[in-house]
Amino acid sequence: MGENSTDRRAVVVEDDADMRILLVRTLQRHGFDVAEADTGADGLRLVREHSPDLVTLDLNLPDLDGTEVCRRLREFSNAYVVMITGRADEIDELMGLQIGADDYISKPFSPRTVQARIEAMFRRPRPATRPAAPPPAVVLEAAPAPTAPAATAPSLVAAAPSPAAPDGERMAHGPLVVDVDARQVFVDDEELLLTRTEFDLLALMVGSPRRVWTREMLLRSVWGDEWASDEHLVEVHVGNLRRKLGDRGRNPRFIRTVRGVGYGMVAAPS
Repeated sequence: MGENSTDRRAVVVEDDADMRILLVRTLQRHGFDVAEADTGADGLRLVREHSPDLVTLDLNLPDLDGTEVCRRLREFSNAYVVMITGRADEIDELMGLQIGADDYISKPFSPRTVQARIEAMFRRPRPATRPAAPPPAVVLEAAPAPTAPAATAPSLVAAAPSPAAPDGERMAHGPLVVDVDARQVFVDDEELLLTRTEFDLLALMVGSPRRVWTREMLLRSVWGDEWASDEHLVEVHVGNLRRKLGDRGRNPRFIRTVRGVGYGMVAAPS
């Protein structure tokens, strides 16, 4: 663990010693107490022991495949997970997998890139408690690193929850109910298991059901300004969200596509 005790913990799972040192030192500089492992089995053990807020996970480990490690840790941990991949041709595959990761970073990368990506994740709201079996999440696409010098970069501090709705509010849209405080979603009284990003997108749109959201607006609201040019992120996550909601074909039940603009909510039945 790091020299200074903090209330933010991270686990780095990486078999390459040089890469592991880079990740550990980068996270320690930004206030994380860090544990490290060079195998998937040890990584899972450390996640159980330390209940970290963040896990960086190499895709190619000597014992367990990184995607399998991610699936297993999602059975007991709600930590943010960043997959580390060394091959560009793995990115498309990761994009389509429901493995429980929140983002990915391609090797080689700079400490500033790691900082920027984690900054973006920690600005999103997260549950106050770790559920026993949190839902899986989609691996996200890469985003450009910021141009600001690393020495003047802001610290990694979680921001306040999204302003989509006040804490404790339950928003209903026909048979769809969004419980903002509990971060739960129900359709026809059946709970849906959504990723953090899917929940944030849905809560934002249900909170303003008559509004048409451009992809850029959704990017800025959910991911932050530095992601504003990466509209494919919205398409991937909205597509996954719609599948979970049961929106198929040209007559969606909840989320409609506004051609050439973005997305909005289907009018709720009266």
